[in-house]
Amino acid sequence: MLRAIACLSLLAALALPLQAAEILPHGAKASAPKSNGGKGLVEPKLTVPRGGDVTRVALTFDACMGKTDLRILDTLISENIPATLFVTARWLKHNPQALARITARPDLFELENHGENHIPAVDRPVTIYGIPAAGSPEAVAKEVQNGAAAIRAATGLESHWFRGATARYSPSSIAAIRAMGFEIGGYSVNGDGGSLLGAREAEKRIASAKDGDVVIAHINQPTHAAGDGVVKGILKLKARGVQFVRLQDAPPSPPGN
Repeated sequence: MLRAIACLSLLAALALPLQAAEILPHGAKASAPKSNGGKGLVEPKLTVPRGGDVTRVALTFDACMGKTDLRILDTLISENIPATLFVTARWLKHNPQALARITARPDLFELENHGENHIPAVDRPVTIYGIPAAGSPEAVAKEVQNGAAAIRAATGLESHWFRGATARYSPSSIAAIRAMGFEIGGYSVNGDGGSLLGAREAEKRIASAKDGDVVIAHINQPTHAAGDGVVKGILKLKARGVQFVRLQDAPPSPPGN
């Protein structure tokens, strides 16, 4: 019951409009980010370098827990569309067949770290949209490192990006996650509102992605209407001639690019 409440709280959180702060690669500097979802917390924004003559978009999908939305996975595979998938240890455990299809297409899919148990990576006691955060530096480290270990155990792959539950962090947890060797998987377009949006709105949001955008959507809610809109939005982007990239293919852009 508590897991169901936490999941619904997260979906409600992601349905809100994006208020984001730029996050840069190591060594770069950025202005102070805006807080969101709690005092002193930040919601990082991420973009990829613009394509110039061609519109470049990075599709990213969260697999928080639960099942696999085959509407989305089948479309990505049949249309040969690259994407970055942020997976939790919990999702990996319960979706071996989907994982086998994903790992069979390394040309399309990049697997990255969404944590062990889908707990917000905030290093102090706080509740974010009804979800208790990790609550300490040690608990954040456990969430991040065990998520990476689960990917390694299931696939033999090393992850290089981390996206925490709710996509909110404290500045100190961002620094700690980076010290562990991970970049923060922010985004610039909230494609499906945590999979709570209707199909038409999800389609509209994704189809409106611009050059350099990083889109977030969810691939673990096969019964939600948003999935149909996600598929239609992706196909509209493809029809526009968009170049799809994974995060590993396009390093993040500094602000203003």
